Amino acid sequence: MFKQLLVPIDGSELASQAVAQSLALARQLGAGVTGFVVEAMPALPGMGTHLANYQREVKAHEAQTEAHAKKLLSAFEQAAADAGVAFQGEYERNDDIAGAIAGMADRGHCDMIVMATHGRGAFGELLFGSQTKRVISLTKVPLLVLH
Repeated sequence: MFKQLLVPIDGSELASQAVAQSLALARQLGAGVTGFVVEAMPALPGMGTHLANYQREVKAHEAQTEAHAKKLLSAFEQAAADAGVAFQGEYERNDDIAGAIAGMADRGHCDMIVMATHGRGAFGELLFGSQTKRVISLTKVPLLVLH
């Protein structure tokens, strides 16, 4: 039924729980797992920022986020190997986190997305937004929400 699970991760405790639960589910289903890290681009510079300084900051940010993503995906890959689950890791820079997740589900031929949510409630969603809610609106792929 489900052959490839997409699991977006960010290094949080909730994402760690999603890793563990997605691997247990994948093992039961005989499915593979795609770990996905998506990082937002750095903010645009203020009017007084020199372009060369901004370019240096962007390069430093890119290097830092790529190293962070590799670390997260490497740990996920090891956990998948320990669980006997096929794994592939993907990384993307994109300001539209939910859109990137929905897009990866399509590109990666994933037939379920497993996401952790902070469960902030209605007020928290109004104030901070909900990536999970946005993903639901952008994809037809079933979504398993953990919190």
